Amino acid sequence: MRLAGAAERLSVFIGETDQHHHKPLYTEIVHRAHEAGLAGATVFRGFEGYGASNAIRTTRILSLSADLPIMIVIVDTSEHIEAFLPQLDELITEGLVLREPVDIVKYVGRAASNP
Repeated sequence: MRLAGAAERLSVFIGETDQHHHKPLYTEIVHRAHEAGLAGATVFRGFEGYGASNAIRTTRILSLSADLPIMIVIVDTSEHIEAFLPQLDELITEGLVLREPVDIVKYVGRAASNP
């Protein structure tokens, strides 16, 4: 897949313990993005943060949290992002979803290896 020029970045902020049918919500989002044919998705685990609940979550030893912040970043064309949004609406009951224009400078995948 080749992707260049104008695109969008979808950033999804959820908690590490958020679930969908007994598996991590971030896993479900990444798998659905893959099934939808989106260009790419990456999950980042935060070591400290807070959101709408106003509770600070941290990895610091004295106040170790079991619900650290997670950010999923998905990049693709505006049309593909728009088509994917209803799935996020279905999955996310708490969190934040941002949609931003980006300019893709380079998007090159690794050559497929033969097993």
